Order: sequence, then structure tokens, then C-alpha cells
Amino acid sequence: MTDYQAAKTRYNTMPYNRCGRSGLKLPAVSLGLWHNFGSNDNYENMRQMCFTAFDNGITHFDLANNYGPVNGAAETNFGRILREDLAAYRDELIISTKAGYGMWEGPYGDFGSRKYLIASLDQSLKRLGLDYVDIFYHHRMDPETPLEETMLALDRIVRSGKALYVGISNYDGPTMLRAAEILNDLHTPFLINQNCYNIFDRSIERNGLKAEAPKAGKGIITFSPLAQGLLTDRYLNGIPADSRIGKGSPFLRSSNVTAKRLEQILALNELAKERGQSLAQFALSWILKDSDITSVLIGASRPAQITDCIQCVGNTSFTAEELRKIDEITA
Repeated sequence: MTDYQAAKTRYNTMPYNRCGRSGLKLPAVSLGLWHNFGSNDNYENMRQMCFTAFDNGITHFDLANNYGPVNGAAETNFGRILREDLAAYRDELIISTKAGYGMWEGPYGDFGSRKYLIASLDQSLKRLGLDYVDIFYHHRMDPETPLEETMLALDRIVRSGKALYVGISNYDGPTMLRAAEILNDLHTPFLINQNCYNIFDRSIERNGLKAEAPKAGKGIITFSPLAQGLLTDRYLNGIPADSRIGKGSPFLRSSNVTAKRLEQILALNELAKERGQSLAQFALSWILKDSDITSVLIGASRPAQITDCIQCVGNTSFTAEELRKIDEITA
């Protein structure tokens, strides 16, 4: 039996932003379970990170079917935390998961077919121990499956009661608009886009997603806001052995840390100091400066990183000169 009781002050400081033109609000900072919730990670550390997040107003926990390793491990571990520690707070939580990347062998365990999406969510719900998730995403565009089939599958998932809302992830602006048109005609509650966005990666500014989502009344939640850790103090003095690069992460390699990139990181860190922020807080504030962004997804390897990151919400305004310097550094 758990002895965890959520902090009574948990809603005192976290801002909550309306997700597009929907009725749902998300915390300005959400917790992603992409890393450090796998089968080889420390379970007690997972618990403490979830407690720290919720105690500080982070009500949204974001997963996907393939988060691990192994595939499904993050959902299994978070499902245990839900069951043993957070069950009393289920109605205060927004829990999201996704399907779209390779999950099981054969032709039906990947991309965006109706069969894959519905089967995957059924598996996710079993691992999580839930009857429904709050948001279910299609995880990436599928060049072979008709967009109508994928969107009709999302519509069916909502109508079956297995998700309250749906979203899409890693879509560009034009495809998002086509998806929105289909789902709007079906009266399906599509409310959010999840995409990579940070000071170094501004692809959603170029592919139309950032401009078109607000016009369509859809929210944006960003992942990798710290560029897989580059926009933190982890790499200011070389590559630590216990960092993602040091551990051989497939998502961040030593080749990413060029002399030019290190020069940019050091310059951005000086700007952060001038604002009285850590580099991580600075990078998160830069994303949240824009009202088009509903929430920013952080990852963490220990509770202290969460408490450091959430301090960004108190300082999200930038002067024109600060923005000019940032663009000059990263040009």
C-alpha cells in the first residue's frame, strides 16, 4: 500500500494553458517517459520522478507503445505506479500514449493502419491498467496508408471510449490540415500536435506546422526541448560518461557535439546567466514565450532535474534584443 500523498500546494505555481480551441488545459510543463522508464532503469527513481512532477503541478504524463527498452516497458512501469501510488489521483491526471513506430513482428505492427492502431491501443491499455487514455496519438505520418483510414481509426478509438481526445505527432503543416479537415467532419476531438522543437531544431517553423496549428484551433506540445540534453549544462565541459552520448544513445552521438555546436551552447549559456537562469530553464522559456505552444515535454533522469526545469515558467518573456542574439548565435 502506498504512503504517497500529493502535495497540497501542487496547483499553486504551475500555469495551465488551453489546448487550441478545446476545453482541455495542459500544464505548461509536462513529463515525457521516453527515456529512463525502461526495463533496465531504477523503479524507485521512476516513482520519485512521478511524485516530484505531480507535487509541482505536472498533471500530464506522456508515453508511447514503444518507449522502453524493451518496447512497452515504460507503459508497464508507469501502469504499476498508477496502480500502486497514483490511483486516487487518476481524475487529476492527463495520460497520453501513441502508436506509429515498430512494435511487433509482421506487417501489422507499424505505421498507421486501422488494425495496428486499434490493436496497439488495446495492448497499451492492458500495460497501463486503464480503461481509457486521455489523449491517443498517431505517432508519425504513414506514406502508404491512406490518411482517411488512419483518421477514421482515431475516430473509432474515441467512439469506443478508449481515448477522450486524439492527436498527431511528427506531422507537417499541410498533412496536419488535411487530417484536421477529416476529423472535423467526423466531429472527432482532435486537439493537439506533438513535434520536436527547440532552439537548435526549428523544423516546425519551416514545414508550416507551427503557423497552421493555431489557425486550425489545435494545440502544440513540443518534445526534445533541450535537444537531447545539449541545451543543458551537461556538455559545457566535455562529454560525461553517464550522459546519453556517453552511454551510446542512438538519438544523440558524439558527432553531434561539434566545435561549432559547443561554441553555440557556451554562448547561449552566457545569455541564460544574464537572465538568472540555468541553460535548461532558458531553453524551455524560449519555447514557452510563444502563446502558440500549449506545453513543453521534459524528460528527466532524476527528480532534481524536474524541479530545476519547472522554474522556467516564472520567466518566459524575452526582449527583442535577447531574441536577436539567440538567432545570431544559432544561425
